[in-house]
Amino acid sequence: MISGRSRVLYVSDLGYEARGRRYCDEDIYLTSRLRGRFDLAVCHPLDVRALMGDFDVVVVRNSGPVLNYQAEYEAFRAAAAEAGVRVFTALTGKGDMAGKQYLLDLFAAGYPVIPTVDRLEDLGRLPESGRYVAKPKFGADSAGLAVVERPGLAGLDFTDLLVQPHIDFRYEVSFYFVDHQFQYALYAPRTDRRWDLEPYEPDEADLAFAQRFIDWNTVDHGIQRVDACRTRDGGLLLVELEDLNPFLSLDRVSPPARDRFVEAMTDSLVRLAAR
Repeated sequence: MISGRSRVLYVSDLGYEARGRRYCDEDIYLTSRLRGRFDLAVCHPLDVRALMGDFDVVVVRNSGPVLNYQAEYEAFRAAAAEAGVRVFTALTGKGDMAGKQYLLDLFAAGYPVIPTVDRLEDLGRLPESGRYVAKPKFGADSAGLAVVERPGLAGLDFTDLLVQPHIDFRYEVSFYFVDHQFQYALYAPRTDRRWDLEPYEPDEADLAFAQRFIDWNTVDHGIQRVDACRTRDGGLLLVELEDLNPFLSLDRVSPPARDRFVEAMTDSLVRLAAR
């Protein structure tokens, strides 16, 4: 480190087009703030394996669905583990980082999660519903998701497929964490506009709900997002535990909350680089 500052390789697909979000804006903002503390370079996810050896920390952010480059992503994970590369978020997550198996595991363990099965013979474990949601075990951005009437379930190919009852929820809410510390929450008051988010003030029960999944996951450093839905009876159910490259919607939070998030991320990266 000639400059005396840690070197950060920031991984982002600036050209990825996501529905309802502009990934590039968020990463341009974050890198502009992080450059005040680190020597930083931005690279595409397909370039990270070739470049990571020259940096102290690799930050995986809005890199797009890894399904688009699955082989290269797996090669990066293997090479990073072999070389002991410090990766933020840690590549040890049990959430979306490893597919959707966690939904099955958490449901079986009695966690407050949308009931989920992956076998036709297990449909009886789900509550009765007129409609069901079928989604791939390995997917992102709702790719491959389908709403199916109950008579159509028998015709599904359950290979790498999850099935859940269609939940009539009041709204979706997301809780954002750096390491294991809560940062802020946002919610979508309109169910038909998932990414039209507004600040949300969680109560103690909300925070305990979200923290339970953060504590369950095997990530000691990095960013995680707990997505949940508020049911008609007032409870929360987990929708997704995003621990790979969660979009942060930083443009929807107040400037003080945004500053606190950047500070928490910076502090985490400093600690990681010092290991």
